[in-house]
Amino acid sequence: MTDDTPAPHPSSAPRHFRDLLHAQRVWDAGLPSFDPASAPAAPVPLFHSWFAEAVAAGQAEPHTMSLATADAEGLPDVRTLMLHDADERGWHFATHATSAKGRQLAARPCAALGFYWPAQGRQVRVRGPVVRCTPAESHADLHARSTGALAAALTGAQSEVVDSVAELHRAADAAWDRARAEPDTEAPTWARYVVEPAEAEFFQGDARRRHIRLRYRRQEDGGWARELLWP
Repeated sequence: MTDDTPAPHPSSAPRHFRDLLHAQRVWDAGLPSFDPASAPAAPVPLFHSWFAEAVAAGQAEPHTMSLATADAEGLPDVRTLMLHDADERGWHFATHATSAKGRQLAARPCAALGFYWPAQGRQVRVRGPVVRCTPAESHADLHARSTGALAAALTGAQSEVVDSVAELHRAADAAWDRARAEPDTEAPTWARYVVEPAEAEFFQGDARRRHIRLRYRRQEDGGWARELLWP
């Protein structure tokens, strides 16, 4: 180091945590190959194939994904939720329009999604504008799901402060009772959204770190450009 180079800041993490962290390994098992030259012209068909392969490989909860949005100050926010569909429009999810992510999307209607399927060393990343679906689509989305999903949608005000676990349990129990008794009841703030992809990247890990990254970029004519990226 030169005299004006600051010394590395010592970690405050316990040594046993760092030892445990550094002992972790990834992709010790065999990974599938991926030839980007054989990839389809659009990203959604490739996503369908990779999703089916993740399910076949025993990947736990392959339908979960990270959703990143930005708040009113432009600061990033991220959480994990479930994918509801992937079709020619894009990648679908749902939440309360009055939740933190719902308010963020109303103010800044763009988002990024991230899927990670370690069973196969694969990631999929999607970025683009977000469109709120019609009330009819949102209603159908909610009532196509389980009683528990409806009960969750009827429990409290998502992202708001709750005074105690006891209050949460009381509200959840009441919501379950209502969902069972009134399976067609409305959850007025429930909204379905679609991330319309401007970019979609498919990452195939490699034990020798020769990772394959294939990016699709939407073109002005509606088609897709495909690019290989350095890992």
